[in-house]
Amino acid sequence: MEQATDSPGPLAASSKHFARRLLTIGENRLELFMVEMQEERERLLRAIVLGLGVATLGLLAGLTLTGALVVLLGGASPAVVLMALTALYGCTAVVLYRRLTLLLRDWENFPATLDQLRKDCACLEKSLN
Repeated sequence: MEQATDSPGPLAASSKHFARRLLTIGENRLELFMVEMQEERERLLRAIVLGLGVATLGLLAGLTLTGALVVLLGGASPAVVLMALTALYGCTAVVLYRRLTLLLRDWENFPATLDQLRKDCACLEKSLN
């Protein structure tokens, strides 16, 4: 009769090696995700601050330009000058809104993490088949 040994067989060792490797891959992907999350947060904060600065200074410039044009061209009819400027500002706002919606539609969060996870899935499927 054969005696049972306490040492794990090759299947158990292979399973442990696979589990360790899987945990290492998972840890690496989590670290990548955290780095990308930090980058996204910083980029979003920078975009908000810059956007607020642009909006504030643009509003001030628009008000100043409007006042100057009404004073310069308003001798005949200030209402016509104000209506023309309103139309110009409105059209510009529509163009900027359309550009913003295009930007938001193409926005992709965590592209490197998702790409790496797709590669991992493909590699895992290839090795299991």
